[in-house]
This record gives sequence, C-alpha cells and structure tokens, in this order.
Amino acid sequence: MSDVVITGFGATTPLGADAPSTWEGLVAGRNGVHTLTADWAADVPVHFAASVVDEPTNHIARPQARRMDRSSQLAIVAAREAWGDAGLALPRDEDGEPVDNGIDPERLVVCCATGIGGLHSLLGQWDIQKDRGFRRVSPFTIPMLMANAPAANIGLMVNAKAGVHTPVSACASSSEAISLGLDQIRLGRADIAVVGGTEAVIHPLPLAAFAQMQALSKRNDDPEHASRPWDTGRDGFVLGEGAAVMIIETIEHAKARGAKIYGTLAGAGISADSHDIVQPDPTGAGQASAMRKALASADLAPRDIVHVNAHATSTPQGDEAEAHSIRSTLGDAADDALVTGTKSMTGHLLGGAGALESYASVMALLERKVPGTINIENLEPDLPVNIAQKTTELPEGDLAALNNSFGFGGHNVTLAFTNANATR
Repeated sequence: MSDVVITGFGATTPLGADAPSTWEGLVAGRNGVHTLTADWAADVPVHFAASVVDEPTNHIARPQARRMDRSSQLAIVAAREAWGDAGLALPRDEDGEPVDNGIDPERLVVCCATGIGGLHSLLGQWDIQKDRGFRRVSPFTIPMLMANAPAANIGLMVNAKAGVHTPVSACASSSEAISLGLDQIRLGRADIAVVGGTEAVIHPLPLAAFAQMQALSKRNDDPEHASRPWDTGRDGFVLGEGAAVMIIETIEHAKARGAKIYGTLAGAGISADSHDIVQPDPTGAGQASAMRKALASADLAPRDIVHVNAHATSTPQGDEAEAHSIRSTLGDAADDALVTGTKSMTGHLLGGAGALESYASVMALLERKVPGTINIENLEPDLPVNIAQKTTELPEGDLAALNNSFGFGGHNVTLAFTNANATR
C-alpha cells in the first residue's frame, strides 16, 4: 500500500491569517481568546470567544462571498492557501480560462467537514424573513446553509470530480474527513485529496446553548485564561472559529510532480462510545479503541509515539478521562510521549478542530518541537501522562504522533502521523 503524504497546508485561525503564522503562534504560546465586542455579546452568559484574526472577506471577491456562509468563506481561504502551498495552480485563471495544472480531476477528491454548518446564514435569513417578509430572503440561502457547502465550494474551486464528501460528526468531523480522504486514496479511488474542516458559529444562540448545558467556561472577567486543559480550575471550553485544510496524496504522485513533503498521514482509527449523546464514556474505552486502531492502521507500536495532540477541551470530565485513555493505549510508553492541548490557545473550533490540530501535530514532528499547553496554574494531580506546559524539543530520528478528536454523540477519531518521507 502506497504511503500517503502531506504536501500542502492552509489555515485561518484565532492565532494567524495563514498556516505559518498559526504555527508561530502555537510555538510562542500566544492566546487567541478575547472579549467579544458585538452589540449582542452582553445579552448572553458568555462574552468571549476565539475569533479568526483575519476576515475571510478580505480574500474573497464580494460577489462570491455574498453567496457563501462564513464557514464556507473560511474553508475557501484555507483551501486556496493549501492548494498553493502544495505547488498547484487552480484549474482556471482569473479570467476563467482553463489552466493545465497537471492534476487529473477524475483522481481528485475533496473531504471537508463541519460540525454545525451554515448557522449564520440560517439564522440571518430567518431574521430577514421575520422582519422584512419572505420576498427578501436570499435565493442562495439553501446553498449557503447546507452542511456540505464548504466541501462543495472547494470542489468547484479545484475541479474535483472523484467525489466531494462532508462527514458531520460534531467535534470529530474534520478528523473524520481526513480519515475519509486517506481511505479514498488507499482504496484507489483518488491520487490526491483536499481534506480538512471549518466552523463559524460565534453567534448568540450557540453561545447561549452551550452555556446552558454547562459546557462553556464562564470566566468573563478573565477570558485569556479561560481555556486551561488539565488545570484543576478548568470549567469548560472556549468557542473558536476557523478552518484548516491539507493536501494529501500518494507518495508516487507527489514525487512525480516534485512536491515538497511535510510528512506522512500514516493511519486512522474510528470508534463510537455508544454511551451518551454528550457525555464521553468515563472509562475512556472508545477513545482508547480509536487510538489502538490508528496505531494498527499505521503499523506503529506504542513506543513509536513521541507526541499526542489531545482533544483536551478544558472540561472537568473530558480532560482527565482522555489522559487515562492515552495511558491505557500507550502503557509505559506514555511516560515518554509529550501530550499537549492546543485548544488552550485557539479555543475549540468544533468541526474544524481536528484539522487544525492535525496541522499542529505534523509541524511538531517536522520542526521537532511540541507547543506547550498554556494557562495551567495547578496541574490536575496524578495524571498518568506527560503534559507539555511549554514548547518542548523532540528527539532526532523517526518520530510519530497521534491526534485525538472526540465529539458529541460518542464519536472518536484518532489520526497517526510520522515525519517519514519529509523532504522540506
């Protein structure tokens, strides 16, 4: 089976307008959480979130942007960067004329996920109908609000004809999209895939709803320190927005076109808790199952893992349960694996989280440094894993990492990456 390698990255996040600046922010321990300034913010119980630092409309022509939900706009910005980073030209130039970019559209697939979808378009158009009547509702409402819109818009941009897919599995969505892209290539249905995820739901309804279920931190007086995985004072996650996209392809396809290679997407594991619609199984059995499957898929042993980018949302139950599931999977090898929670800096991008944290995982192996988990003042006692609290160097040699993503509904996805084949 051919290795599947990563040849391009794109991101727009609370830490940076692109992938490189996002990585720089992670390594520096920069915080992307801030108090919201919108007029409606004072009317909801949580007044802060992690917004993107660069508006997507700065990079998309206004006529096109008006036909997209914010989630699609973010996805397009990240996908365009990833495509260019992979050394690829778009199939049409600025005048709409065809360009031969060397990519067979029948062998190109898109797998881009979202956890909630076009919420701004849905609620915005509903407000218009209530206030101004149905004749003022945009005829583009349905294509804007549908969950598959980000993937479809990316597919149109790159002329993907092997398939366009949208897994929707809450906060595990974009990791599942990456896994699906891996499957499509391994099954011989594509040579190259655009994979990732997006989310844009910083809006009064999700903030109120998540707060009502006691999922969000309510540190309105200290938002910069609200996301604090594994700290004894953690009280919930911080809502974030953004998108991250990567280009993956067979190593033969990448080498034939002279592409630089960041590393290898070595395997994936998926499981379901079948425990509760929102609460994770406290035993961590489903999470451990996903990790074991990822190791098997990648032909890796626990001792090969030097780093785990944990789901680590800063919730009282979830963080500790994940730490124990990591230990049960890696055994004594967990002592040497640096575990980090990058949501401490980015907030929780929901359906975009797994893709962003996959980028962080690959870069950690490539640059041989793990970003630390910020905001830990009092580490949860007796954790059975090694938490990185500052940016920490990794050793020389062959390295492998796991990225965990877990979602409401009991979805568990683990992705395995290695620095093998890297040529950058």
